[in-house]
Amino acid sequence: MSAVSAPRWRARPMHRSDLDAVMRIELEIYPFPWTPGNFGDSLKAGYDAWVFESARELIGYAVLMWIPDEAHLLNISVAQPLQGRGYGRAMLAWLCEEARRRGARAMMLEVRPSNVAARALYASMEFAQIGLRKRYYPAQGDTREDALVLRRMLVDE
Repeated sequence: MSAVSAPRWRARPMHRSDLDAVMRIELEIYPFPWTPGNFGDSLKAGYDAWVFESARELIGYAVLMWIPDEAHLLNISVAQPLQGRGYGRAMLAWLCEEARRRGARAMMLEVRPSNVAARALYASMEFAQIGLRKRYYPAQGDTREDALVLRRMLVDE
């Protein structure tokens, strides 16, 4: 595990049997959630899918896709009642270290400009904007929201 201080938790690979609990969180925290099919397809495709849990509950989850020497973070989520307690930071630090350990030189992700809390977390963990994807995310009123493309180097260049 990472040296990040947080309440006791562990990471383990996500299994299909986790999808009901994952979907409960996903539906609670996002206005435009992933579908069970999105998670199932990620598992079927062999993406890294992780759940983070304490002895009592599912804390959150993450899905990573590997590009030759880079990890692309597709989804990282913390259960609503546990947000703001350092779990997201601990999970992201663990994911970065795990990706670096397995040979990733960098991690990239997309984030909504309107997701102020996530943007602050990513900035505090040295993710920098490298691009913009126009009209990437679904938004209210049948519109689309841009995505900021962020990247963090995991090894010294």
